[in-house]
Amino acid sequence: MGMIMAVSLRLVYLIFDRLLGWLTLLGRTSSSKDVELLVLRHEVAVLRRTIPKPAWTGPTEPCSPR
Repeated sequence: MGMIMAVSLRLVYLIFDRLLGWLTLLGRTSSSKDVELLVLRHEVAVLRRTIPKPAWTGPTEPCSPR
């Protein structure tokens, strides 16, 4: 019975957390959303610069046996 109670409590918490997140988004202004998008785009650009692209090693063997 304790496991069911723990899972139920966790589910209620996650639903409540998601609802509060949605309410927070509804209360935001357009300019704050634009600023968040700019910050996220900058983070993606920085991550793309720091992670090197894998080097091309040439063609590999076919996947299916002959």
